[in-house]
Amino acid sequence: MADLSHRPGDIATHPDVHEMRDRYAHMLEGRSAPAIEGLAFLAGVYCAISPWTVHFSAARPELTLNNLVLGIAIALMAVGLAAVPERIGGLGWTLAPMGAWLIVAPWVVTRFPDTGMIWNNVIVGGVVCLLGLIIAGAAMRSVGRER
Repeated sequence: MADLSHRPGDIATHPDVHEMRDRYAHMLEGRSAPAIEGLAFLAGVYCAISPWTVHFSAARPELTLNNLVLGIAIALMAVGLAAVPERIGGLGWTLAPMGAWLIVAPWVVTRFPDTGMIWNNVIVGGVVCLLGLIIAGAAMRSVGRER
């Protein structure tokens, strides 16, 4: 079969090679912790399924709905942060208030929460809050570098 390519395999002769390298380096330096979004996604998925995992879905439907909606929102936020960090990166701080709400939700949403509900929401909320603060710190550092 005939070789139809007229260009060598090396991109070093491309006219925009310096600009492409600079753009790639700039993109990589802004992403100091790419695994954080993955952890936030897992925390969101766990938060959404936790009422059935910890077995309080039947006893407390209001807390079940709260965890389901908030877990989906956290997971979608994490997917957005991973997919389009330059556009949604400034919203990473919103995970911190979501985590804080998860911590206090058992007492606000239900009058007498069980121990399993409390521990579940406090641990998941603390993790989400911490991840949100890390993401917000990384976004602030990348903005500082751009100036």
